[in-house]
Amino acid sequence: MISHIYGEIAHISEGSVVIDVNGLGYQINTTQPTLQELRDRKEKVKLYTYLHVREDAMVLYGFRNGSELEMFKLLISVTRVGPQIALNILSQVKVEELAAAIINEDERVLTRIPGVGPKNAKRLILEIRDKMKKKMEGLVPASAGAGNINNINYDAVNALISLGFSQREAREAVDAVSSGLKEPTAQAVIKAALLKLKER
Repeated sequence: MISHIYGEIAHISEGSVVIDVNGLGYQINTTQPTLQELRDRKEKVKLYTYLHVREDAMVLYGFRNGSELEMFKLLISVTRVGPQIALNILSQVKVEELAAAIINEDERVLTRIPGVGPKNAKRLILEIRDKMKKKMEGLVPASAGAGNINNINYDAVNALISLGFSQREAREAVDAVSSGLKEPTAQAVIKAALLKLKER
């Protein structure tokens, strides 16, 4: 498994980038925002990668950070959502906005994406939401609201980390929103933190 690629940009085309690592070029499919960002980069770059194996090919997909990679893996686990559809979704909506939509069951975010209709949006939210909850089980106890604020924040930070956000991102977002909540349960803090991350 190739977890990341670090090297110089050799070539950028529509939908993919070739990164040179010690003379070996890796073609990596990625999102439009990532391609746009890479066009202006002169130094070496690092992409977090996912290797998709098909009968006729092995395809690398790359992302700027762990949260994009985790969301990509969640998306392709959904029925009838392949890597290209997942890339299209991540090209149109930020990870933070997508995660907030899933947690809040907001179909409007997905239906704004070209090619994603109401039925597909319902299926995406339902299937990803369930997988997110399973991913977060054990990190956010059902009775978290009964704990003190420090425990709640700790659980919320761990839950965000499990979704692919860095510890710094998670901690800063949780600290920024926790004091302003009237009823600071772990789920409430997570929802507010996701909205905060979306504003970046």
